[in-house]
Amino acid sequence: MATLGGRVPTIADITKTLAPDGSEAQIAYVLNETNAILDDIPWEEGNLLDGNRTSVNTALPAVSARTVNSGVNATFGVFDQIDDACAVFESKSTIDRLVAETGGKSMVERNRAVHARLHIQAMGEKLADTLFYGSPSVPEEFVGIANRLNSLSGVAADNVIDCSGTGSDNTSIYGIKWGSNTVKGIYPKGTVGGLQRTDEGLVSVTTTAGLGTGTLLAYQEYFTWRCGLAVPNWADGLVRACNIDISDVLANGASAAPLVDIMISMLEAIGNPDSGRFVFYMNRTLRKMLRIQVKDGVQAGGGITFENFEGRRTMMFDGYPVRICDAITNTETAVA
Repeated sequence: MATLGGRVPTIADITKTLAPDGSEAQIAYVLNETNAILDDIPWEEGNLLDGNRTSVNTALPAVSARTVNSGVNATFGVFDQIDDACAVFESKSTIDRLVAETGGKSMVERNRAVHARLHIQAMGEKLADTLFYGSPSVPEEFVGIANRLNSLSGVAADNVIDCSGTGSDNTSIYGIKWGSNTVKGIYPKGTVGGLQRTDEGLVSVTTTAGLGTGTLLAYQEYFTWRCGLAVPNWADGLVRACNIDISDVLANGASAAPLVDIMISMLEAIGNPDSGRFVFYMNRTLRKMLRIQVKDGVQAGGGITFENFEGRRTMMFDGYPVRICDAITNTETAVA
């Protein structure tokens, strides 16, 4: 996972992105994560200034069986309202003019773009982390999937599959059926969806480095993403196979979680996977072991194929995409 630095770039940092002759070097972004969930999530404008409100039917009217001349009592269905809040993720890039002009003034836009890409990458990773692990105890975030399906005995227990792991070296497989009425990304009413980049150009900034408090000219820009997760129907839109002991899976012995069986159970937990866009998400460690288990299994294939999905060669299980998300950790605490 990428490490986010708190300092500003120096001439040395810029020089490291240039070839020996001063031209632009080919840059390998070795800290890039793969988080396919960012490609899959559909976005809709919320109906609240800070998120979205959904009315959810929680009980149906009672139906009576009656005989001739017997009355029937009036009944009614029950609705609850669920508010899903949005977060505001923001990052700021400040580059001293002298640093930005390393290699000549013609290199300013290139040098700024190199560091802008890092900020954009970090924003994507922050969103992916929050989509899975956003906590209700952190008010500036939104609630992620893991914290919506975090009990084996709660109201959502039918959609939480226990794979028997204990301790804190566990991971999960998440199944999401994307759709306007199941699971979707949201942004606040009256705002623009997606990552916004605000370029302030060359501005005067205060610094306490060097000879003391003073000012310098620097190129400055902000990156802002107003975003949240709305789950109008978790029962038909989310399923989590939790407590997968990653040490046992890597050992690939008798105690390893049977991943194919688990994924079959996940599909059966969703009312109708075909009524939306159902996708499995797991980290690359677990996907590797899924392929090994299928290879070693008695039934060759095990329902796994590789197909063209939206222009990409994608692993499919029983006809549904299996996507990599590096944001999913191997250090989840066991769900009880």
